[in-house]
Amino acid sequence: MGIYIGIDPGVNGGYAVIEESISDGSITADAQPWDNANFLDMISYASDKGGAIVACVEKVASMPHQGSVSIFTFGKAAGYIEGALSALGIPYQLVPPRTWKKEFSLGAVKDDSIAVAEHLFPDVNLLKNPRCRKKHDGMAEALLIAEYARRRMRTSR
Repeated sequence: MGIYIGIDPGVNGGYAVIEESISDGSITADAQPWDNANFLDMISYASDKGGAIVACVEKVASMPHQGSVSIFTFGKAAGYIEGALSALGIPYQLVPPRTWKKEFSLGAVKDDSIAVAEHLFPDVNLLKNPRCRKKHDGMAEALLIAEYARRRMRTSR
Protein backbone atom coordinates (compact mmCIF):
# COMPACT_ATOMS: atom_id res chain seq x y z
CA MET A 1 0.00 0.00 0.00
CA GLY A 2 1.16 3.50 -0.78
CA ILE A 3 -0.03 6.39 1.36
CA TYR A 4 0.31 9.94 0.04
CA ILE A 5 -0.29 12.95 2.26
CA GLY A 6 -0.84 16.47 0.92
CA ILE A 7 -0.73 19.52 3.17
CA ASP A 8 -1.81 23.08 2.44
CA PRO A 9 -0.56 24.86 5.59
CA GLY A 10 -2.17 27.88 7.10
CA VAL A 11 -5.33 28.96 8.86
CA ASN A 12 -7.52 28.22 5.80
CA GLY A 13 -5.46 25.23 4.76
CA GLY A 14 -6.19 21.55 4.84
CA TYR A 15 -4.68 18.12 4.64
CA ALA A 16 -5.52 15.10 2.52
CA VAL A 17 -4.62 11.43 2.29
CA ILE A 18 -4.66 9.20 -0.76
CA GLU A 19 -4.23 5.47 -0.25
CA GLU A 20 -3.30 3.37 -3.25
CA SER A 21 -3.57 -0.41 -3.06
CA ILE A 22 -0.61 -2.23 -4.55
CA SER A 23 -2.62 -5.39 -5.21
CA ASP A 24 -5.43 -3.93 -7.30
CA GLY A 25 -4.48 -0.27 -7.86
CA SER A 26 -7.63 0.99 -6.16
CA ILE A 27 -7.49 4.48 -4.67
CA THR A 28 -9.27 5.97 -1.68
CA ALA A 29 -8.98 9.62 -0.72
CA ASP A 30 -10.06 11.99 2.03
CA ALA A 31 -9.55 15.70 2.71
CA GLN A 32 -10.04 17.68 5.91
CA PRO A 33 -9.80 21.34 6.92
CA TRP A 34 -6.74 22.21 8.98
CA ASP A 35 -6.89 21.17 12.64
CA ASN A 36 -3.70 20.42 14.62
CA ALA A 37 -5.11 17.57 16.71
CA ASN A 38 -6.93 15.85 13.85
CA PHE A 39 -3.85 16.18 11.63
CA LEU A 40 -1.70 14.49 14.27
CA ASP A 41 -4.27 11.69 14.66
CA MET A 42 -4.34 11.17 10.88
CA ILE A 43 -0.60 10.97 10.38
CA SER A 44 -0.25 8.70 13.44
CA TYR A 45 -2.92 6.41 11.98
CA ALA A 46 -1.22 6.42 8.57
CA SER A 47 2.15 5.70 10.19
CA ASP A 48 0.72 2.78 12.20
CA LYS A 49 -1.10 1.36 9.17
CA GLY A 50 2.10 0.21 7.54
CA GLY A 51 3.12 0.49 3.95
CA ALA A 52 5.15 3.21 2.36
CA ILE A 53 4.23 6.81 3.19
CA VAL A 54 5.30 10.06 1.59
CA ALA A 55 4.09 13.59 2.24
CA CYS A 56 4.19 16.82 0.27
CA VAL A 57 3.85 20.13 2.06
CA GLU A 58 3.20 23.30 0.11
CA LYS A 59 6.27 25.51 0.47
CA VAL A 60 5.03 29.02 0.90
CA ALA A 61 6.62 32.24 2.05
CA SER A 62 5.39 35.47 3.55
CA MET A 63 3.74 37.96 1.24
CA PRO A 64 4.58 41.67 0.97
CA HIS A 65 2.62 43.80 3.44
CA GLN A 66 1.74 40.76 5.54
CA GLY A 67 1.72 41.59 9.24
CA SER A 68 4.30 40.21 11.65
CA VAL A 69 1.65 38.39 13.71
CA SER A 70 0.35 36.69 10.58
CA ILE A 71 3.86 35.66 9.52
CA PHE A 72 4.63 34.34 13.01
CA THR A 73 1.40 32.32 13.11
CA PHE A 74 2.10 30.84 9.69
CA GLY A 75 5.70 29.97 10.65
CA LYS A 76 4.49 28.31 13.82
CA ALA A 77 2.04 26.16 11.81
CA ALA A 78 4.73 25.20 9.28
CA GLY A 79 7.06 24.19 12.12
CA TYR A 80 4.32 22.10 13.71
CA ILE A 81 3.73 20.23 10.45
CA GLU A 82 7.39 19.52 9.76
CA GLY A 83 8.01 18.55 13.39
CA ALA A 84 5.08 16.13 13.48
CA LEU A 85 6.09 14.46 10.21
CA SER A 86 9.72 14.19 11.35
CA ALA A 87 8.75 12.80 14.76
CA LEU A 88 6.81 9.99 13.10
CA GLY A 89 9.53 9.32 10.54
CA ILE A 90 7.32 10.27 7.59
CA PRO A 91 9.45 11.49 4.69
CA TYR A 92 8.24 14.76 3.22
CA GLN A 93 9.11 17.24 0.54
CA LEU A 94 8.38 20.97 0.45
CA VAL A 95 6.85 21.78 -2.94
CA PRO A 96 6.37 25.35 -4.19
CA PRO A 97 2.81 26.16 -5.34
CA ARG A 98 3.89 26.80 -8.92
CA THR A 99 5.43 23.29 -9.09
CA TRP A 100 2.41 21.26 -7.99
CA LYS A 101 -0.07 23.59 -9.73
CA LYS A 102 1.76 23.11 -13.04
CA GLU A 103 0.90 19.39 -12.81
CA PHE A 104 -2.78 20.32 -13.05
CA SER A 105 -2.48 23.41 -15.32
CA LEU A 106 -3.64 25.69 -12.50
CA GLY A 107 -3.02 29.35 -11.77
CA ALA A 108 -3.91 31.46 -8.76
CA VAL A 109 -7.72 31.06 -8.97
CA LYS A 110 -8.82 28.95 -6.00
CA ASP A 111 -12.10 27.91 -7.64
CA ASP A 112 -10.10 26.22 -10.41
CA SER A 113 -8.36 24.07 -7.78
CA ILE A 114 -11.75 23.07 -6.41
CA ALA A 115 -13.01 22.14 -9.90
CA VAL A 116 -9.96 19.98 -10.67
CA ALA A 117 -10.11 18.25 -7.27
CA GLU A 118 -13.82 17.50 -7.78
CA HIS A 119 -13.13 16.13 -11.26
CA LEU A 120 -10.32 13.82 -10.06
CA PHE A 121 -11.98 12.82 -6.78
CA PRO A 122 -15.76 13.16 -7.17
CA ASP A 123 -16.46 11.13 -4.01
CA VAL A 124 -14.44 13.39 -1.68
CA ASN A 125 -16.49 15.91 0.29
CA LEU A 126 -14.85 19.35 0.08
CA LEU A 127 -17.19 21.08 2.54
CA LYS A 128 -15.58 22.20 5.79
CA ASN A 129 -18.68 21.13 7.72
CA PRO A 130 -22.30 20.20 6.94
CA ARG A 131 -23.50 23.83 7.29
CA CYS A 132 -21.10 25.13 4.62
CA ARG A 133 -22.30 25.83 1.11
CA LYS A 134 -18.98 26.83 -0.43
CA LYS A 135 -16.32 24.19 -1.10
CA HIS A 136 -13.11 24.62 0.93
CA ASP A 137 -10.17 25.56 -1.32
CA GLY A 138 -7.60 24.51 1.32
CA MET A 139 -9.01 20.98 1.36
CA ALA A 140 -9.10 20.90 -2.46
CA GLU A 141 -5.52 22.09 -2.76
CA ALA A 142 -4.33 19.62 -0.10
CA LEU A 143 -5.98 16.85 -2.13
CA LEU A 144 -4.22 18.01 -5.29
CA ILE A 145 -0.89 18.19 -3.43
CA ALA A 146 -1.43 14.57 -2.29
CA GLU A 147 -2.20 13.60 -5.89
CA TYR A 148 0.96 15.41 -7.00
CA ALA A 149 2.88 13.26 -4.48
CA ARG A 150 1.21 10.11 -5.81
CA ARG A 151 2.11 10.95 -9.41
CA ARG A 152 5.62 12.30 -8.85
CA MET A 153 6.95 10.67 -5.72
CA ARG A 154 5.72 7.10 -5.93
CA THR A 155 6.62 5.15 -2.82
CA SER A 156 8.88 2.14 -3.23
CA ARG A 157 6.90 -1.01 -3.78
